[in-house]
Amino acid sequence: MKITKLSMHVLGTAWRNLTIVEVHTDEGVTGLGEVRMLNHTDALLGFLAEATDNHIRGSDPFEVESLVHRMMRLDYARAGEIAMSALAAVEIACWDIQGKALGVPVYRLLGGAVRDRIKAYANGWYQVERTPEQFAAAARRVTARGYRAMKVDPFGAGMFELDHTETTRSLELVAAVREAVGPEVEIMIEMHGRFNPATAIRLAGLLEPYDPAWLEEPVPPENLAALAKVAAHTSIPIATGERMHTRYDYRELFALQAADILQTDITHSGGLWEAKKLAATAESHYLLMAPHNVGGPISTAANLHLAATTVNFKVQEHFNDFADVFVKDCAPGLPEVVDGYFPLPQGPGLGISLDYEALARHPRKSVNFNLFSSGWERRQAAEG
Repeated sequence: MKITKLSMHVLGTAWRNLTIVEVHTDEGVTGLGEVRMLNHTDALLGFLAEATDNHIRGSDPFEVESLVHRMMRLDYARAGEIAMSALAAVEIACWDIQGKALGVPVYRLLGGAVRDRIKAYANGWYQVERTPEQFAAAARRVTARGYRAMKVDPFGAGMFELDHTETTRSLELVAAVREAVGPEVEIMIEMHGRFNPATAIRLAGLLEPYDPAWLEEPVPPENLAALAKVAAHTSIPIATGERMHTRYDYRELFALQAADILQTDITHSGGLWEAKKLAATAESHYLLMAPHNVGGPISTAANLHLAATTVNFKVQEHFNDFADVFVKDCAPGLPEVVDGYFPLPQGPGLGISLDYEALARHPRKSVNFNLFSSGWERRQAAEG
């Protein structure tokens, strides 16, 4: 079996474009991959166009290790977000092809299941005014949907520091969410790399009464020593990794013991095989995996297959029950969250298909989504 071509479909929403890559083979079996690139969709498509000729066309989709090596090394460049995202889309599609050709779910090819359901947490649910009443009502809608874990960034457009007024307001939002959902629901606190270490440490202390499940990206991702400083000054677990694009990026993090939970985004870091390698290293350091996932059904399905096979898996992020629910119609087949858990995916490959008519109803949009602008939490990007 050989790869013959790639087809691209860009699904647009008010704040994100989802690039779907359809990999075709000479035996008629096709596979799907997906990437959400924040404001870099053209760069992704351009890289894939060149990589198709240089590395992809003519490849055997069963030879994933070879594909990963060529796309990471043979361009003589240090692979970053664009290259590793392009690689991920094609690599995930190759696993989909393998599963379809063999008639088995992808998780069976990755070592088999170690759990029979996959815990989920909700994101994208707080597209409301930044008031305690609005956040509390939105949080109750999450638990009514069956989730027992949710993530929130209460900090508005904060960057580096947070003044007294915004600190008070942010804490009031978290307090309202905790009161609304009760003590048994996990609340993950997202910081989006906003703060310097001193601010992050101060906020961690103020947040402790609300029992966060983790603090996510408390400082920008470039300086792991700064992250280690935060970790050393709080008892709240530290989660990070969505902006680390190769397993080599984690070497210093392991050495510094700077985090407790790794949030690699498999669609930005080379795909499933690279994630399995990272998870094995994380397991040897007694760290948990909670992959970042802001994509649609295809990337979510890929994450579920990874979670099914990963011993040190913790919980899976999911957007599409509360943000852009129509994306589920464009790629049907993903199991629904029931009582806070996904069941294992069914069917061969990823278990996902494309609805081309639904895709056509939601074409690509020209958007500039900025998490440091006022009102970003409404998930309505400025149109370019």
